[in-house]
Amino acid sequence: MIQPLAYIHPQAKIAENVVIEPFVTIHKNVEIGEGTWIGSNVVIMDGARIGKNCRIFPGAVISGIPQDLKFAGEETTAEIGNNTTIRECVTINRGTKDRWRTVVGNNCLIQAYSHIAHDCYVGNNCIFSNSSTLAGHITVGDYVVLAGMVAVHQFCHIGSHAFVAGGSLVRKDVPPFVKAAREPLSYVGINSVGLRRRGFSSEQINEIQDIYRTMFVKNNNLTKALDIIETECQPTEIRDEILDFIRNSNRGVMKGFGQGKVVL
Repeated sequence: MIQPLAYIHPQAKIAENVVIEPFVTIHKNVEIGEGTWIGSNVVIMDGARIGKNCRIFPGAVISGIPQDLKFAGEETTAEIGNNTTIRECVTINRGTKDRWRTVVGNNCLIQAYSHIAHDCYVGNNCIFSNSSTLAGHITVGDYVVLAGMVAVHQFCHIGSHAFVAGGSLVRKDVPPFVKAAREPLSYVGINSVGLRRRGFSSEQINEIQDIYRTMFVKNNNLTKALDIIETECQPTEIRDEILDFIRNSNRGVMKGFGQGKVVL
């Protein structure tokens, strides 16, 4: 299953049924799980941990040294979960001593020319469209969709089930379950289509919508909005996830577009 024109370091750990096409280069400290396919001209560098049944397309570079001047050669990793597809010319850097690893979860699709920098944590079932770029130290929840050419500032946090429109610049944290678009990046509604596809009930979607109307549409300041949500909304996992995200935001949360004039 390994083509003779590929180079694999003899100490790399390659599981059974891995297909490695010509002109692939695999360095020493690498582990690759069963059933994974590695396309031509892929480079997999020290620290890569690749799961089962992944597909890595030509030109991708996995676990490259971080583009961070503070990196001092520490032994770190870039970890890819199971059933994840990495398309052409994607670059994923390994971690630094800040988090020690870069992580991409299970069942993700990282489309061509995207970049995931050092110390990023990307959840499961995420889709990054072409040329999406994550700076360092970013956390992305499960089921997040980044449309094409999205750029995310370092240390930002994008909540689960969020959708970010193409060409957006993400400078602030994006809460869970929302759609984000426009410039500056703003709340433009909840991700109702994605939530329905993933089995959220109408009652849950209405709950999410009510919470974000209080926060972004009714012109409450954030402190007042959080107090209203906590006192007037029934405690649920969804409510608590949103409240925890907002309260734990280090960079601050994006605003509603046009001072609350949002079309839902």
